[in-house]
Amino acid sequence: MAGKRADDFLIEDQRVPAGTRRQVALQLGTLYTSAPVTLPVHVVHGRRPGPVLFVSAALHGDEINGIEIIRRVLELPALKQMAGTLLAVPVVNVLGFLQRTRYLPDRRDLNRSFPGSASGSLAARMANRFITEVVDRADAGIDLHTGALQRPNLPQIRADLSNERTATLAKAFGAPLLLDSAPAAGTLREYTTAQHKPVLLYEAGEALRFDEVAIRLGVRGVMNVLREMRMLRAHARRALPVQPVVAHSSSWVRAPVSGVLRAQTDLGRAVAEGERIGWIGDPVGGVDTPVLAHSDGIVIGRVSLPLCYEGDALFHIARLEYPKAAESAVTLARRLAAAMPGARARFD
Repeated sequence: MAGKRADDFLIEDQRVPAGTRRQVALQLGTLYTSAPVTLPVHVVHGRRPGPVLFVSAALHGDEINGIEIIRRVLELPALKQMAGTLLAVPVVNVLGFLQRTRYLPDRRDLNRSFPGSASGSLAARMANRFITEVVDRADAGIDLHTGALQRPNLPQIRADLSNERTATLAKAFGAPLLLDSAPAAGTLREYTTAQHKPVLLYEAGEALRFDEVAIRLGVRGVMNVLREMRMLRAHARRALPVQPVVAHSSSWVRAPVSGVLRAQTDLGRAVAEGERIGWIGDPVGGVDTPVLAHSDGIVIGRVSLPLCYEGDALFHIARLEYPKAAESAVTLARRLAAAMPGARARFD
């Protein structure tokens, strides 16, 4: 396509010419063995001018679905025709990733340390480096997450939908559910919300596990956002295959007693207030205690380990007026994912 050629993209001390891509290693410091620690950033710089989008994963070091999503996106031939710049960061929390843990070696949560500072703790310095070199350079972003270990999440987008541009990108992503939620203190999303920068948080699957449905929907979602931002050409058929349902609140159903959980519902299922969604009993018999839904809604997260203590979070329910509509959207999204190509998917 004819048009003005983009200027070189500058990151750190490196210059990326228009129509090229490069992996840049941002220096984060050293281990106590003196081995260097770097933050890998894939810069895909289009021939034509356009917006800058960052896509990040493994902000929590054990959340690995996003790493695979980014790998597959970077392989797509459609990026050769892209306008603007994609900054893809497959592993933000490098030290946590190496240890297969959510946290940094100082036990801090990197996603409670933003915006950080150049002279603070290890977490603060890493957060500040990611902000200054990646986030602040972008017009919008997608941050890829999963649930915790043994707590899988339904594919969903969490965002501040009061921002019109954020809401547009969230709907374009194509996840079956949008959770309109305020960001927690110290998170990347709190920082970007304060900056009025549209950033989507994609939650899907669980820590230290690949979830193929979550990965395929994530790849499709990133491509949808690139098209919505006009960094890629739109499809002739513009209708979204999945019309997301919006929830404005959610909460966890907690274990009324300690024991062994026998769940009777799963992710994506519609539930009604007062409905029995599981039983808790002791391992050697005795009286079973029902677990009841506290509101109408859809299950967007749940524990997969049956052993629980009183007060443990068991089922995460997003409150909805029409839960069956959300259940239908989830079913459609899963069918769409099953019909998608696999690891070398072409979405151009």
